[in-house]
Amino acid sequence: MTFSLLGRCVRTGMLGAAVTTSAIAVGSRCAFARAGIGAVLTQHRTDPRLGPLGLDLLARGCDAGHALRAMIAATPHHEWRQMAVLDADGRSAAFSGGHVKPERGEAHGTSSVAIANIVRSAALPAAMTEAFERTSDQPLPDRLLAALFAGVEAGGEFRPLVSAALLVVHRESFPYVDLRIDRSERPIAALAELWEDYRSEADAYVQRAIDPDRATSPGART
Repeated sequence: MTFSLLGRCVRTGMLGAAVTTSAIAVGSRCAFARAGIGAVLTQHRTDPRLGPLGLDLLARGCDAGHALRAMIAATPHHEWRQMAVLDADGRSAAFSGGHVKPERGEAHGTSSVAIANIVRSAALPAAMTEAFERTSDQPLPDRLLAALFAGVEAGGEFRPLVSAALLVVHRESFPYVDLRIDRSERPIAALAELWEDYRSEADAYVQRAIDPDRATSPGART
């Protein structure tokens, strides 16, 4: 009952994830990313420990495929897990264990990978990667949101969506964007609205951290 996508911007090197589900607070447990390293999704009987493990494997030099195989080997309950990995070079890998409930699916695009479980159509991940590729001229957060909307258009879940999250990393050790709608009747739309509010402040928050002498206050316009 979750669909999600990992994506990389070829122009900027940004990495990110977008995820939504019919349970609360999906952003707290399913999406992980590290600047210059990669991004990981873990869902369906979710084990949040697998996210940091995957990132550590990528940081040690594993590509997406090797990292995913090590993650599968590390969990004795892998048949219940659905996972995806995207490395810093845009290579992707995905896994759906035998106990992951249908409809389920995986799709790989150019510097992207999408996974889904307990959705109306196994083709939903392909619709997400296609939307991500169609919007290649846009900033990464917009492309990730476009993928979520495409997932809804492709059928979505059987139950109403409740939560959604958007995570993007760039050059720093902290996220460039980390926005979450933990409970809402319209979580993807609310997440898109939250990003529109945050968009103009994202660079300013980074500047405040790395060069406070030159920083402006949030909300200020120069």
